[in-house]
Amino acid sequence: MTYLKNITTISVNAEDCTGCGRCQEVCPRGVLVREGKKVAVADRDACIECGACMRNCPYAAVTVEAGVGCAAAFINGALSGGEPNCGCGSGGCCG
Repeated sequence: MTYLKNITTISVNAEDCTGCGRCQEVCPRGVLVREGKKVAVADRDACIECGACMRNCPYAAVTVEAGVGCAAAFINGALSGGEPNCGCGSGGCCG
């Protein structure tokens, strides 16, 4: 299921990833998959930016701006009936 297209902030640094799989275990949306001996982002648009993967990675290989950024802005805008606003300024992620 797609969450929001082309705006999530999740990334995996392959150099720091050891392939332990902790991030996969805690991801509620199955965003991460094993590729060989490493973990990679399989479905970026399914990420809900909860941050569980980043908080549980003992090697700091996963980064995501949990609970902030454009995903939250678009959701809040949709719920309030207004425009998305993440506070990143004009030309940023929302504009």
